[in-house]
Amino acid sequence: MTDNKTATLYRMILPEETCPFGVRAKALLEEKGYAIEEHVLRSRDEVDAFEQKHGVQTTPQIFIDGERIGGSDDLERTLAA
Repeated sequence: MTDNKTATLYRMILPEETCPFGVRAKALLEEKGYAIEEHVLRSRDEVDAFEQKHGVQTTPQIFIDGERIGGSDDLERTLAA
């Protein structure tokens, strides 16, 4: 893993639901050798507050080197480029 490839991942793991897109995003980042700073949102209130703060409607949200990439589909497109 190279030190200069860093990503921040916000993903939802609620007692009743683990978001499969967050699992996928984490796996993609690990596969590409990113050091991941992971933030798990563990309640609906945390998810809602995060979405409102960042002006997004879904999680996960991925940031690479401080720049918001978007969700798991956006991450997949970014990594394929």
